[in-house]
Amino acid sequence: MSDTKVVLDHDDVRRTLVRIAHEIVEKNPQATADDLALVGIQRRGAVLAARLHRLLGDLLETEIPLGEVDIAFYRDDLGRAGRAEAPVLHSTKLDFDIDGRTIVIVDDVLFTGRTVRAAIEAIFDYGRPARVQLAVLADRGHRELPIRPDYVGKNLPTSRSERVDVRVTELDGVDEVAIREQEEAIA
Repeated sequence: MSDTKVVLDHDDVRRTLVRIAHEIVEKNPQATADDLALVGIQRRGAVLAARLHRLLGDLLETEIPLGEVDIAFYRDDLGRAGRAEAPVLHSTKLDFDIDGRTIVIVDDVLFTGRTVRAAIEAIFDYGRPARVQLAVLADRGHRELPIRPDYVGKNLPTSRSERVDVRVTELDGVDEVAIREQEEAIA
């Protein structure tokens, strides 16, 4: 795997999430537990949202709602040619009122925008937020939909032949963001 390049290590990921948490507070100065919530996209986005949740709790001195959303049934590639496998299902947990809140969707990598579109559709099935914002650890470009993040950890110019792999300690035993050639990419 000589073509693998680690672009964020454990300390970089920690610093990046701290910065994003501060940016969320700055962009939502009147934020309270009644009008702001985080929703992580399963799986790694949910892990990152939980970390941001702790950081925001410290900054705001209150606990804001935290949820997670599974987009498996909202994907636009289900049932299409070349996609024969069944989606892997994870939990959706949105046990707070969505209506009228600012919802910050959290994901690991922003690529085409299709995952975020699916997450927005899933959230709107639970209510109508006042605003939806997007926080991503890495933005690799190549957008197919007009989706732009409000909070970006790191912009990563990549080619379509490359893959951005995000690993988090809770699932993978290490915190890092790496770029590798597609044929070397892990699942």
